[in-house]
Amino acid sequence: MMERERLVLPPPDPLDLPLRAVELGCSGRWELLNIAGAPESTLPHNLLPCAPDLQQEAEQLFLSSPAWLPLHGLEHSARKWQRKMDPWSLLAVLGAPVPSDLQAQRHPTTGHILGYKEVLLENTDLSATTSLSLRRPPGPISQSLWGNPTQYPFWPGGMDEPTITDLSTREEAEEEIDFETALLTVPPGFKKGVDFAPKDYPAPAPGLLSLSSLLEPLDLGGSDEDEREAMGQPGGTRGDPVTASPCSVPLVRASSLEDLVLKEASTIASSVEPPKTLPQEQWAIPVDVTTPVGDFYRLIPQPAFQWPFEPDVFQKQAILHLERHNSVFVAAHTSAGKTVVAEYAIALAQKHMTRTIYTSPIKALSNQKFRDFRNTFGDVGLLTGDVQLHSEASCLIMTTEILRSMLYSGSDVIRDLEWVIFDEVHYINDAERGVVWEEVLIMLPEHVSVILLSATVPNALEFADWIGRLKRRQIYVISTVTRPVPLEHYLFTGNSPKTQDELFLLLDSQGTFHTKGYYAALEAKKERMSKHAQTFGAKQPTHQGGPAQDRGVYLSLLASLRRRAQLPVVVFTFSRGRCDEQAAGLTSLDLTTNSEKSEIHLFLQRCLARLRGSDRQLPQVLHMSELLHRGLGVHHSGILPILKEIVEMLFSRGLVKVLFATETFAMGVNMPARTVVFDSMRKHDGSTFRDLLPGEYVQMAGRAGRRGLDPTGTVILLCKGRVPEMVDLHRMLTGKPSQLQSQFRLTYTMILNLLRVDALRVEDMMKRSFSEFPSRKDSKAHEQALAELTKKLEALEEPDLTGQLVDLSEYYIWGEELTEIRSLIQVSQCVCRWGDGGGKENRATLPRLLNLVPASDSFSFIPFMHILTLQRRVIESVNGLKSLSSGRVVVVKNQDHHNALGVILQVSSNSTGRSFTTLVLCDKPLSEDPQDRGSASPGVPYPDDLVGFKLFLPEGPCDHTVAKLQPRDVAAITTKVLRVNGEKILEDFSKRQQLKFKLDAGEPIFLGRDYIMGSGRYGWGISPGLRELLCKRSLRTYSFLRQDPPVAAVTTAVQELLRLSQAYPAGPPTLDPVNDLQLKDMSVVEGGLRARKLEELIREAQCVHSPRFPAQYLKLRERMQVQKEMERLRFLLSDQSLLLLPEYHQRVQVLQTLGYVDEAGTVKLAGRVACAMSSHELLLTELMFDNALSALRPEEIAALLSGLVCQSPGDTGEQLPSTLKQGVERVRAVAKRIGEVQAACGLNQTVEEFVGELNFGLVGVVYEWARGMPFSELAGLSGTPEGLVVRCIQRLAEMCRSLRGAARLVGEPVLGAKMETAATLLRRDIVFAASLYTQ
Repeated sequence: MMERERLVLPPPDPLDLPLRAVELGCSGRWELLNIAGAPESTLPHNLLPCAPDLQQEAEQLFLSSPAWLPLHGLEHSARKWQRKMDPWSLLAVLGAPVPSDLQAQRHPTTGHILGYKEVLLENTDLSATTSLSLRRPPGPISQSLWGNPTQYPFWPGGMDEPTITDLSTREEAEEEIDFETALLTVPPGFKKGVDFAPKDYPAPAPGLLSLSSLLEPLDLGGSDEDEREAMGQPGGTRGDPVTASPCSVPLVRASSLEDLVLKEASTIASSVEPPKTLPQEQWAIPVDVTTPVGDFYRLIPQPAFQWPFEPDVFQKQAILHLERHNSVFVAAHTSAGKTVVAEYAIALAQKHMTRTIYTSPIKALSNQKFRDFRNTFGDVGLLTGDVQLHSEASCLIMTTEILRSMLYSGSDVIRDLEWVIFDEVHYINDAERGVVWEEVLIMLPEHVSVILLSATVPNALEFADWIGRLKRRQIYVISTVTRPVPLEHYLFTGNSPKTQDELFLLLDSQGTFHTKGYYAALEAKKERMSKHAQTFGAKQPTHQGGPAQDRGVYLSLLASLRRRAQLPVVVFTFSRGRCDEQAAGLTSLDLTTNSEKSEIHLFLQRCLARLRGSDRQLPQVLHMSELLHRGLGVHHSGILPILKEIVEMLFSRGLVKVLFATETFAMGVNMPARTVVFDSMRKHDGSTFRDLLPGEYVQMAGRAGRRGLDPTGTVILLCKGRVPEMVDLHRMLTGKPSQLQSQFRLTYTMILNLLRVDALRVEDMMKRSFSEFPSRKDSKAHEQALAELTKKLEALEEPDLTGQLVDLSEYYIWGEELTEIRSLIQVSQCVCRWGDGGGKENRATLPRLLNLVPASDSFSFIPFMHILTLQRRVIESVNGLKSLSSGRVVVVKNQDHHNALGVILQVSSNSTGRSFTTLVLCDKPLSEDPQDRGSASPGVPYPDDLVGFKLFLPEGPCDHTVAKLQPRDVAAITTKVLRVNGEKILEDFSKRQQLKFKLDAGEPIFLGRDYIMGSGRYGWGISPGLRELLCKRSLRTYSFLRQDPPVAAVTTAVQELLRLSQAYPAGPPTLDPVNDLQLKDMSVVEGGLRARKLEELIREAQCVHSPRFPAQYLKLRERMQVQKEMERLRFLLSDQSLLLLPEYHQRVQVLQTLGYVDEAGTVKLAGRVACAMSSHELLLTELMFDNALSALRPEEIAALLSGLVCQSPGDTGEQLPSTLKQGVERVRAVAKRIGEVQAACGLNQTVEEFVGELNFGLVGVVYEWARGMPFSELAGLSGTPEGLVVRCIQRLAEMCRSLRGAARLVGEPVLGAKMETAATLLRRDIVFAASLYTQ
């Protein structure tokens, strides 16, 4: 520091302080200090200091002077700084979030701040791992797209998001409290408690006071008056009504997060008016597409997107609803323009600065839509299993499975989502993948609107109604059956140049079926057949000849189409091998010009240039190149993906004139042709050969006709063999397409993903599925009926159960149970957990369970209950069928007859079951009007009515009738057999049904069966139609002419039945199901024993001796019937009525056995690992936790895992290394163990079926591919088509990535590194060549 000359100043004044000015650095600021000798500045008065260049210093020390580095004395070079220990740092935690904030209070007019107010903040502790709310903070940027398996999903739309108060209340309500044992000593939730019972203490010594004896007389609690005052009733007497405290209300267990808790009605029934009928909720609103939208541009002056053409009416209607942010369901034929609706939604989202997700059922369609939308909008991304392009775009195109994974993983993309477009919604009928659509629709948050695009389906309103009820928002259904290009359907019978014009119109563009064309095709086919093959009909083979005949048929057909300028054509063939054979057989056909050949050649060279040299010389590539040069193409799953894309692009350019394709080409691919040809109308659906369904035919035939180019589209059905039957053709061409049907099923991934979230339940997912929609849509009506029944029950008078009537309730229950066991139902298997919860039915719950079954067929939607009637078991047994023959006397009990004897005249059977034509005794009718006759059911049953079959005896003249009985109408099979002539009795009874009337004029009228109303019990009567006829003719008086007497056979049978009724008032001897019919079923034996026990109890009942028994019994029966109906409604509203609830319990038991879930339902580590798997979650997790993969090399792991994704059958081969053979056996052993656990838990899938899902046919191929073998050499290792091999390896790479994430989650870095290496080894060359649509 430079010294300066000091100035001599006078001595300071005592009041003055010694101050010194000091410059602070180079900032120009000064500070006054009263410190003597302080420096004038903190920096020297020269250049500012600068730090040395670290890079130069490092180079000088370590690179330029290598001798400085010690090579041997490392202990001298290593430096260590002792770390200062601070134990208190372990206690440092992040501060709690601020629970409040200050808000300024301003003047409403001037805006001046008047003060501040502290307000509490909500949701300050939300996170992605604790909350489902959209208000939670976003997760890490690295997880914003795919989410994380540990994160919670967002709250599904349509479900009431519970508040903190609701959750706490629900937890308290769900807490099970055992009021019977140890409640005073063990608190709820505790395993142990404290016993407060008085103990025997030793007596105090003489002269000492006992503290317990002193405190005993003291009343430390509040008095009764205090309790009454606390309850608001000071000084109430004992007789005054006391309002129950809140704690006295019984706890109700919450069954769902939805607002389905049944609220108890008011106890005062007299002051409450009957509830009004709820208006029918309409969630699916059909839109009229026949009325033009004239004010479209007035309503939308500035559309978000404009097309070079004028949109159709249905497109304008959809756009109007999109502008209002409504969800729409657009159902239209193929090529009708449904994509216009999707394009406008994408443009609207870009205008609103939100996001749109476009989902498709297949990856190929996703790639095509990515190209189309990227050319239109630009800001478009693609997410598939192996491709991720522009994930930050406003429009993301993906498969439905990826969207499901994002929803379960809580992806932050869902926050900005405005639209989700579901293309090809009719794909929901797919048995394997249809469940994904339902899961996604259920899990979508409330702020997301949906756009459903589908082919024409007959139940579009029903499906939209389900979605509307699901999301609690209206869905507008826009359906049109008008085709933009009408179709004409033909039959082609030619097979040579001479017959190439044999094209017969079958269905014109107006939808008229031409039988003339059909018969012309028959005649043309007959004329050309040889003499030994001129049989027509079912005996004729469906297909004659072989490849030679196919070649002649296609050469003649294509020549005819080429001459008529009806190319290009798509030939649908339902076999990959047939596609290749038919294309290869047309070696002499060349449909392209020289300029087209040049364009095809250049396009092929440009597309194949991205392949390695050996891949360009693949046999399939060379063969396809040769076909394409001649204008032919092949498209099916066995073709390499890049070749399929080349074929599709050349076809869209019009360079492929004839395309042989399978059914997958019609799935969403917007590539119409001039003509569509069906090689056959039969296909193999995986199990058997069958005709095409109308929906399948319409989907493929819709590819005919190019909008704006062709006036009509041509559809041709080849008749290589016989001409199909007219009925089959008419059904296929004009039948209704298949309905949208639910394919919802439970998967372990779904169960684990929902169990890890406390606020979501698997029962809610099942309850909201499309399969439960028919039974759940009437929930509001059931709730209203239940409320009305509750009020009705409160208004009913209580029966008197005192004195001799003390056992009246038991008598009623015994009678009902006996009736149900004997003649109503016998529950043989119920997988619902009733009783002790261990799967075994508790005998005490049998009457309660039986009461839940309604008398109508409304309970038939519960297939998991195997309900069999006891009579049906008896009748369907071998001995039962033998006993129920002509002449057998039976006891009939149904709506028209009550314990009436009858004799079987005839036994008939049809598709629905057996029926028995029976002669039954009845009263002779006193009135012709059945409405004037009394009921056949008894009033008050006495023991004689219940214990035996108190037979019906005619009160007056005896009559008879002939009725067709079902098995449920037969109450008992007697041991009596009569000799009857059934045919003669039936003939005589039919003749006597021809009634004769005499009118005013006196002429007799013979009436047919149309004017006879058979009442069943009384035989016949006057139908309303006859009454109307007589009134029109002003004939007031008429009388029956005397009927012809019955023949002797009828009289004899009736007299014999009457004699048996009089001889056995309590019923004749009946066949015993166990002893006589030899039924060994346990339920039948137990039912018989229980029935005998109930009969003894009924005989010993005392209530029947009371004179008040009839009146009190009727009161009790009315009350019990109301309670029974209430129980049924509660059952329908509860989770116990869910179709898949038993399977859910079984799958949870499997997870608990394997250690994925604990007894409380908490997902453990293995369960969280399984959530990260894309498929085969249990098998992959078990292999990981058993260390079955850790010891293998990456290529060996990939080879073994191919057995989980391979779809083509095949043998593993004998050339596999021993390590792979052992690995295959170990994988099968683990799969067998899982299958055994599933079978032990009650699942329907057998162990063999579960293990049979594994297919190790490509283990050797994948192993060699992972080791680096070129794809050209893999063809000789397996006969599997190249396209299927590529698909297997691509799916295998996705599985390796999911295993890598799971290994990181469980803390297995070694296995994670191996899976990463395996995925890298698989991803190369032609298998993972980039899609042409993404370039």
